[in-house]
This record gives sequence, structure tokens and C-alpha cells, in this order.
Amino acid sequence: MRQIVFGADHAGVGLKNILCEHLRTRFEILDVGTHSLESCDYPLIAQQLTQKVLEKNCWGVLICGSGIGMSMVANKTPGIRAALCTNEYMATMSKMHNNANVLCLGERIIGVDLAKAILDAFVSASFAGGRHQRRVDLFEGSLHHA
Repeated sequence: MRQIVFGADHAGVGLKNILCEHLRTRFEILDVGTHSLESCDYPLIAQQLTQKVLEKNCWGVLICGSGIGMSMVANKTPGIRAALCTNEYMATMSKMHNNANVLCLGERIIGVDLAKAILDAFVSASFAGGRHQRRVDLFEGSLHHA
């Protein structure tokens, strides 16, 4: 069974728990926290998650109040392509064209049903490769020009 890592701060823990349960039958869930509503520092959660995603070569889902902070921190990690998505189209395109490996969501921005739909779109989409691979390589800095 494929693994997926979840992480959230105090503003995203409720949605995280719901989405973990939503995927439990399709994925092995790794939860890096937080597990309470007590205030915590989202950068630490994002860093833990990105390391797990790289270590296990799997996808990740980060949730905070808006999704913005988590996506900013996650994208500082080389090899992470985190996408903040507010609809299914964004989730699908982030995988197809950008080979996103981390989905970021804002619990205070979207409802539970939309979050489930976005997550389902993300895990169902596949990277298209081709011309998009060249662009991902440019983003990752792996193309070298003479």
C-alpha cells in the first residue's frame, strides 16, 4: 500500500484528522502531527513532513489555517514541490504539469467536502512528463547550460 504523510498545525488539525480517515483504506497514513489544538509552530511540522516525503518517496499533505505558511516553508526544501490548492483543477494540474509531491490546504479557507474532493483529485492525477519534465528540471535546477 502506498504511503502518504500528513501534517498540520493547530489551525489545521481538525481537517487533517478527517482527511487521514478519508484515505485510510487506500493509503498507509503517516501522521507527523500536530495532534492537539494547542498552538504550535507550523514551520517545524512542515520540515518534518518534507523530510518524510523525501525519505519515503511518497506524497505529503500539509494543512494550516490558510495553507500559505505551510506551502512557503515546504517549498524551501530541495526536492519538494508543494502546491496550495483551493479546487480540484488546481490539484490535478499541480500533479500533471508540476509533479507536485505535497498538497497544501487551508482549513479556514475550504470546507470538508471540497477538501476531500481536492485530495482525491491530487492522489488520482499523474505527472504528464514530456515537456513538463523539462520545466520541473529547470525548477529543480537540474538542467545545466553550457
